[in-house]
Amino acid sequence: MKKVTFQGGVHPNDQKQFSRDIPFTVYEPKGDMVYPVSQHIGAPAVPVVKKGDEVLAGQIIAEAGGFVSANIISSCSGKVKAIEKRMVATGTKVQSIVIENDGEFRTIEGIGTEVDYKTLTKEEILAKIKDAGIVGLGGAGFPTHVKLAPKNADAIEYVIANGAECEPYITCDDQLMRGCADELVTGMEIMLSLFPNAEGVVIIEENKPEAIAAMEKACEGHPRVKVLPVQTKYPQGGERSCITVVTGKHLKLGMLPADLGCVVDNVATIYAIYEAVCKSTPLMVKGLTVSGDAVKHPSNFKVRIGTSCAELVEAAGGIKDCVELKKAISGGPMMGFAMANLDVPVQKSNNAITLLGSDAVETAQTQMTACLRCGRCNDACSLGLVPQMMAQAAERKDYDRFENKLYGMECVACGSCTFICPAKRPLMQIFKQTKAEIMAAKRAAQAAKK
Repeated sequence: MKKVTFQGGVHPNDQKQFSRDIPFTVYEPKGDMVYPVSQHIGAPAVPVVKKGDEVLAGQIIAEAGGFVSANIISSCSGKVKAIEKRMVATGTKVQSIVIENDGEFRTIEGIGTEVDYKTLTKEEILAKIKDAGIVGLGGAGFPTHVKLAPKNADAIEYVIANGAECEPYITCDDQLMRGCADELVTGMEIMLSLFPNAEGVVIIEENKPEAIAAMEKACEGHPRVKVLPVQTKYPQGGERSCITVVTGKHLKLGMLPADLGCVVDNVATIYAIYEAVCKSTPLMVKGLTVSGDAVKHPSNFKVRIGTSCAELVEAAGGIKDCVELKKAISGGPMMGFAMANLDVPVQKSNNAITLLGSDAVETAQTQMTACLRCGRCNDACSLGLVPQMMAQAAERKDYDRFENKLYGMECVACGSCTFICPAKRPLMQIFKQTKAEIMAAKRAAQAAKK
């Protein structure tokens, strides 16, 4: 295995000091629980409950709405209060199931039943993962049972556990690896049982020495799983970056990880696989960091999906006295979404709430100049794109050049170009808006043909 680094990248202050040594606190929500039916890439889930129904924790309340979709699981017991559109962290309203939480968290029968995964067939393992509603918990939200069923399982050479956690402020994966290393290795072994020719690699950035030590110890006696400490550089946690450091190969534009013999999953996803297969427990709880310079007690929580973000912020002590909250972000400052309202639910792919007493974007707007043509954004792009030219095409609404000549649709919105730009130009925001406009135009064109 050739150890290399990926091209480009930047070195933001990781800001891990706020919460890196804070162990998980289990938080039990008190208010209503909200479950958007679109918490994943693909078709929305279809509700299988109605207003007035009594539900239990662990119960499927919405079933996968297609091949690429995922079940939604209730994480509390109580009564269905409504099925209506509710605001989510991105600021949009999504059809959601609202449950009046009774505070008892009664579960369906069988939750916690231990199972030896070695007694299960591949089909049974995949069925358990699908039933559990597991999706990528690193941010993308791709249904895991689909990812683990590529066309040719024998061609998979590497199962990669992404423990890089390169986004500033976020430390929940670090805490997961420190405290649940044995379970994570078992989760890797479950995945490897689906791919007979693969080896498991756990990628961890070098700024997490405790996690590296814990995972290396857990890997002892498991010859198919090893830890690969990697350089601390953003966006090391990107799927393409992970594949490059493990294989030495570059995932070309348009290719899937399986095309290079790789399956990549976040460590939180792998822990969820372990819980579903070995503990008969669907995806109801996940790790989440509440951090930033504006919150009183930065924390790592084990939180039930559907919990109000506002509740979690209060559980972390709320906003510091004499500090004005200038920006709340779902996720971290590089790839996260600014939140206009904290009264939104924790979803499957949410891994952090970052609360800041200053707004770097607002400051940058006052300092922005015309492009200096310095080329730093080009050097920073981990995909080898040319952000300077992409921005020109985007501003001219030259969608054909942006998409077909400059491959702008491949941008993963990591924010490295915006971070490094001395002219303080909002490049990532321009690209996200342009991609949305292109997709909207395509949808309109398809609708016109019908």
